[in-house]
Amino acid sequence: APAIRGDPGDFGGAPGPRPQHIPCLLKEAVDEMLPPRMRNFEGKYDGTYVDCTFGRGGHTREILSRLTKDARLFAFDVDPEAVSVARQLEAEDPRFKIIHRPFGDIGEVFQPGQLNGVLLDLGVSSPQLDDHHRGFNAFDDAPVDMRMNQSEGISAGEWLKGVTVEELAWVIHAYGEDDDAILSERIAEAILVRQSELGGSIP
Repeated sequence: APAIRGDPGDFGGAPGPRPQHIPCLLKEAVDEMLPPRMRNFEGKYDGTYVDCTFGRGGHTREILSRLTKDARLFAFDVDPEAVSVARQLEAEDPRFKIIHRPFGDIGEVFQPGQLNGVLLDLGVSSPQLDDHHRGFNAFDDAPVDMRMNQSEGISAGEWLKGVTVEELAWVIHAYGEDDDAILSERIAEAILVRQSELGGSIP
């Protein structure tokens, strides 16, 4: 999960500089990922490792700082903005390679026993919440996109144009951590009523 620093007034799309993205428990997480048996006499680690969610590279850079010159680090991410940042790091450090695929594909990319350590920091990162074009936060008056990769599939706003109350209620109930099926249906009805009032789409 991400930690963020900055003036609270900067959050939610308000004007001003965005807070800096800082991974929580950065050193502790990397400490747990790196196996003691791979540590050399200089305190650096040999081997091959994976950061399953590059994000903005906080964990990746910390891992690289602990590796020997012959070690390798790979990272997965589906967010094109994250991949763009990762490409810059690729150019700076030959030990690192970004894989523009979901981390669920790790079993297709690597063979059993090929990796010495894997780090998974799951969830969205604060830059995704901060960017109003992504549609992930509830404070910005912006299009409801909500895709990790905006070049694939359709936005949540487009999906809502053709969804039924029953389909939307199921999504809210299944993925919204709402155990009340009746409440989920009422929320779905309210969303679609609001959508009709706005001319058939939620911006």
